[in-house]
Formats: sequence, C-alpha cells, structure tokens
Amino acid sequence: MSDYYNAKRSSKYNYGGKNFKLSRSKIDLYLDCPRCFYIDNKLGVKRPPGYPFALNSAVDALLKKEFDILREKGETHELIERYGVDARPAFHNKLDAWRENFKGVQFLHEETGFLISGAIDDLWINSKGEYIVVDYKATSKNEEIVELNKSWQDGYKRQMEVYQWLLRGNELSVSDTGYFVYCNGRTDVEKFDGKLEFDITLIPYKGDDSWVEGTVCDIKETLERNIVPPASLECDFCAYRTAVSDVL
Repeated sequence: MSDYYNAKRSSKYNYGGKNFKLSRSKIDLYLDCPRCFYIDNKLGVKRPPGYPFALNSAVDALLKKEFDILREKGETHELIERYGVDARPAFHNKLDAWRENFKGVQFLHEETGFLISGAIDDLWINSKGEYIVVDYKATSKNEEIVELNKSWQDGYKRQMEVYQWLLRGNELSVSDTGYFVYCNGRTDVEKFDGKLEFDITLIPYKGDDSWVEGTVCDIKETLERNIVPPASLECDFCAYRTAVSDVL
C-alpha cells in the first residue's frame, strides 16, 4: 500500500459520519470539481494527493519561528517595516491551535450544521485592533513576485478569504487586507554552499469573503442529493476516469 495514498477512508469521516468536518481545502475541492468533491466526501473515495513539499514545510516552520521570536518581544518585523505596513505579530491564546493541521480555526455553521475549519500560518494585528491574516508561500521562479496575477493563484486568494471568514465567525475584528509572505528561491547565485537564498516580498490582498456563505450552503445541498454531479470539463481527474472507462 502506498505511504501517501489510501483511497478509502473510514465512513465516520464521510458526510453524515460523526467525525465529518468541512475543511478549507474541501471547500476549494468543491469549487474545483463538485464531482470529485462528492465522490470524496459522500462516497468516501479520495482523490490521489500531490506529494508533500518538504522544502515548503521547512520554510513555513522557520518563518513561524522567526515571527514568534518577535511576537514574544512585542516587536515588529523588518519586512513589515520595509513595506510600511501598520502591523505587528499578534498574540492570541488560540494561535497555536489555529495553526495546527486537522484542527485550525473552527466555526460551527448553524444553517448547515457543518463544523468548518482551516489552519492559518500567522496572525498580525494593526493599530485599530484588527487582526490580519498572513499566509506564507514558497516557490522558485525566475521573475520577481510582486502580485498574485496568475489564474492558478486564485486558490490562494480564496484560501485567504476562507480564513478571514472563519476568524470573523469566531467574533474577531478582521481586516479586509491580508498579506502573503512570498519566498522566492534564487537560482542566480554562484554556487549552492549547502543553503538556499530567498527573495522575500510582502504582497497585500484585499479579500472579499461574501461568497463563502453561499458556497457552504451549496455544498450542503450537493451532499444531500443522491446523485453524483456531472464531470467537470476542466478536471484532469474526471478526464482520467472517463478515459479509463472508455478503454476497459
């Protein structure tokens, strides 16, 4: 059996099971392909995941340590100062739990009964007392990354908006503007020397979480039906399943 993929999960984690939760990533899966979402969360057969990006995880862990040191000292970060942002790392007694995978920020949505969750990277606060959602990203591109202008980055924006919505559901005052700490691995240095060097940019994004409520209700309606949604024309997984069924 693969170390990374177990196709079928215990029924208690499917819709209707006692451990079912609607995570931020599941919301994104629904928007990407309702059919794959239904097969996953109603029928219990998961999409094969991408392989874990260990370097990305390492960057996340180091950034959290760096900002936590300043959080303890009550100081801001050089990156925040360089971009002239009114913010400092925020204290909150639930921050550690909110960062934890499979736990995260949780909110019980009364209309659907869904327990909705998402794990944030960091939380800052401005002089008005508004909390600021911060997400870390790591990549290696030849061009300087100063804005989120690629279609594949739309998921990053939705991710930010779900986090803002969840924190507001926890009765926090949340700034519409969140920030991406974008670490771009450099390939133009002379040699490796056992270390990676990054250019780090701070990218603001003004979120609009007004879509989340309606999407959560749509998800509930989809899961209540006993009909598998049609295949998405843009879903590679659906295309693969269709191609296999045509030749078998």
